[in-house]
Amino acid sequence: MSSILVSQEEHIATITLNRPEKLNALTKDMWGRLGDVIEDLSEQRQLRCIVIKGAGKKAFSPGNDIREFETERADSQQAEAYGRLMHRVLSGLRACPVPTLAVIQGICVGGGLEIAACCDIRICGESSRFGIPINRLGLVMAYQEIAALKALVGDAVALEILLEGRVFDAREAKEKKLVNRIVADSEVVSEGEQTAKRIADGAPLVARRHKKFLKRLDDPEPLSAEELSEGFACFDSRDFEIGYKAFLAKEKPQFEGH
Repeated sequence: MSSILVSQEEHIATITLNRPEKLNALTKDMWGRLGDVIEDLSEQRQLRCIVIKGAGKKAFSPGNDIREFETERADSQQAEAYGRLMHRVLSGLRACPVPTLAVIQGICVGGGLEIAACCDIRICGESSRFGIPINRLGLVMAYQEIAALKALVGDAVALEILLEGRVFDAREAKEKKLVNRIVADSEVVSEGEQTAKRIADGAPLVARRHKKFLKRLDDPEPLSAEELSEGFACFDSRDFEIGYKAFLAKEKPQFEGH
């Protein structure tokens, strides 16, 4: 069975890190396959939400499989080639126009946390654990990897996580802004499903534009007149007509995505 599973139900796609016997530890092949999947899903206009989760209840992912270090990351050249696969995934997630959701059960450490950090929303269970203990392996987090962590928690907390290398609980992860929401372990899956459905029920053009606008505001370059006008283009969309008419009629809107 594939170590990366992809399923789709209506407007929601689910990616499962499927190596439960190894707590979904990531291999070189998994990073390569995950990059292909994210690239493909990002181009699908009908999608309204992408969910990423780990198989089983014990882990989202503990990061890279350490056993591969001797064969796939034994020196800087091998590590750089391996890193390109990782960075393709992380940059692909950050650039993805479709809303992304990480549903976290159990361990979410190292590369697993890097993947989750690149998603738009992160939901975890009460017993989930987080951290990036790579200082114990003599590893540096590359620029492309550290960017999402810095954007999420800021310099001071990012340095705390990296310098100490502690693994900490869900409560502390929420305090550090690594996760958006903590629920009971038994409710993680259902909360993830409900969250994905709420996202998918919204107007898809609105979701994509909100992602685009927030990312653009990170760029210090002044907004152009054309960019400012895009904030009002939704009033010419079919979805706006559907939305406000459904509201007035007290009906659920059936958005079309244009």
